[in-house]
Amino acid sequence: MSEFGTDISSEDIVDTLAFFDSWEDRYKYIIDLGRELPPMDDSQRTEEHIVRGCQSQVWLASEERDGRLYFAADSDAFIVKGLLAVVLAAYNGKTPAAIREFDIEDYFEQLNLIKHLSVTRGNGLRAMVKRIQATAAV
Repeated sequence: MSEFGTDISSEDIVDTLAFFDSWEDRYKYIIDLGRELPPMDDSQRTEEHIVRGCQSQVWLASEERDGRLYFAADSDAFIVKGLLAVVLAAYNGKTPAAIREFDIEDYFEQLNLIKHLSVTRGNGLRAMVKRIQATAAV
């Protein structure tokens, strides 16, 4: 599974996005984050790992190591890969308890993100978060 998000934190992303004046530059940064996601192994692109509720194809796989959850994620859309990177920065490599306790809505509010996404993208983003939170709830 991916270690993405263990070197970059949600705070890092909030700070970096605040640096940009325009949403065009912020989108470019988010897309660049998505390019940093490690490639997902083709064997993980299965029906079981598809995230329902996303406009694009999204796959999310997880494993637990030493009491922490690690996720591999991919999408067929550049902006969605970037959104996955934003989410993984908040959750990847964390304990299930830390994932359950993390205030994702506050994080999205700090990023000023949801209102700059289409309704379908926003719903897809929430579907990704729900999948991760459900994994942490087990």
